[in-house]
Amino acid sequence: MSRPARVRQVSQRPRFRGFKPIGTPMPELEVLTLQLDQLEAIRLTDREGLYQEAAADRMGVSRVTFGRILREAHEKVAEALLEGKALVIGEGPVEFKRGERGLCAVHGGPRRRGRNCGCARAPEPERNGGTR
Repeated sequence: MSRPARVRQVSQRPRFRGFKPIGTPMPELEVLTLQLDQLEAIRLTDREGLYQEAAADRMGVSRVTFGRILREAHEKVAEALLEGKALVIGEGPVEFKRGERGLCAVHGGPRRRGRNCGCARAPEPERNGGTR
């Protein structure tokens, strides 16, 4: 008997519940389920550009566990894309965190590629139609 999965830290719920190939009705498709922790692993590494150790820390799991989660997620996404299967976002043992580290203080969104957000270096907009 395996031990229960540890609760993973996830920053947000996805805006979409799934994806499917165009032109094929859903009842005709095989469905793969991508858990929320797997989606978060893809977001942290592929979208934010974090190394696995930093991403694992943000999710509250070990680096080895994070690597396994990420590998399984990549396998599911690749299978769905290459074999024309539907991909549905599932739940899983997760806890949603608000105000997580790595959010930009200017716009509240995630920093890009694990570095300082580009908007922090953007010039201040002119106020009141100021002169140059």
